Amino acid sequence: MSEDLITTVELPFRARVRHGVRRPGNWLQLMRFVFVGASGYVVNLLVFAACVHVLGINYKVAAVLAFIVSVVNNFWLNRHWTFDAKQEHPIRQGARFFAVSLVAFGFSYVILVSLVDGAGMPKVVAQAIAIAAATPLSFIGQKLWSFRA
Repeated sequence: MSEDLITTVELPFRARVRHGVRRPGNWLQLMRFVFVGASGYVVNLLVFAACVHVLGINYKVAAVLAFIVSVVNNFWLNRHWTFDAKQEHPIRQGARFFAVSLVAFGFSYVILVSLVDGAGMPKVVAQAIAIAAATPLSFIGQKLWSFRA
């Protein structure tokens, strides 16, 4: 028999991340991911404003609705464009995407509150920093878990 035996060894997480940052394609994915995130931010604000000012919905409920719509928007764009990851069932990917999104949101929220309440930083500036700080965490989680090949 002349079958080639191929052994697959999964590298530890740290080694996979180190290897990943050396691949130019991953940086292109990161740029797409940031673009999708920016579009999600705009979608979030538009839905929020429409709910509050056009439909008269309470701002707390509007914030939840806007988050849900922007997460769905971001999931679809990331699944089809950023990661081109249509091989797995969308509900499984969506659940993982939402879980990672919640973790990233929690991380950014802690940074936001720390910068505003702890350091006295202006809210918009603190939000910009918090989102920027959470983006790599979200990208790595989405790439390595939600949309892994």
